[in-house]
Amino acid sequence: MFIDTHTHLYSESFDEDRDIMIARAQELDITDFVLPAIDSTYTAKMWDLKERYPESMHVMVGLHPTHVKPESLADELSHVENELALRKHIAIGEIGVDLYWDKSTKEIQKEAFAQQIQWAKQYDLPIVIHCRDAFKEVFEVLEKEKNDRLRGVFHCFTGTKEDALRAIDFNLMLGIGGVVTFKNGKIDTFLNEIDVKHIVLETDAPYLAPTPYRGKRNESSYLVEVADKLSKIYNISIAEVGEITTNNAKKIFKLD
Repeated sequence: MFIDTHTHLYSESFDEDRDIMIARAQELDITDFVLPAIDSTYTAKMWDLKERYPESMHVMVGLHPTHVKPESLADELSHVENELALRKHIAIGEIGVDLYWDKSTKEIQKEAFAQQIQWAKQYDLPIVIHCRDAFKEVFEVLEKEKNDRLRGVFHCFTGTKEDALRAIDFNLMLGIGGVVTFKNGKIDTFLNEIDVKHIVLETDAPYLAPTPYRGKRNESSYLVEVADKLSKIYNISIAEVGEITTNNAKKIFKLD
């Protein structure tokens, strides 16, 4: 049994074969799918998918850092706030800081990140963090917002061992996906020094497909490739990887 803790199944990339792709994953005992938000334009598609698969799909709300724009920020944050008041979400995410695409919005990205963390604490929800070229900035915000209600997942973790330990100190799980299978991924060189109790599995589909599918469209069924790599890193069975990481996901997202 596995849980894909980060998958954009509502993406246009799956419009031609979404149900077939979900069935492929379910046949491999991937039972639950956590859907990260991007911005308000995807909200309806996420909830439509939840309505079609009510037991399997779990919806987040949030504003992705690459969609933090000065002209739309107020409206987008209002949308997040309204959604939190209207419906039950499993987490706030994906949120954070991305300085790969646009450094000019750094300060408003940090402000949006902090605001959404505050709502997460208010609603007692975990956060799911997106961080690209921005570990310093992400940790600065987390340091200011840290308290005993802060918890979540550091999505697509690609940092150093020191970054991993610091994230864990903020009560964050490490979201491990296809990058762990890449030859130049680097995290496989130290991950065995991080207790598997701090790890959840994810695909980030349709992005970051694992080896041997690298460069192709990612999908949730490829989660088994990530589990296989972790079984080798930790020298435990794939079944054990599934059991431990599933329990971790259930704990952080409060899944039954």
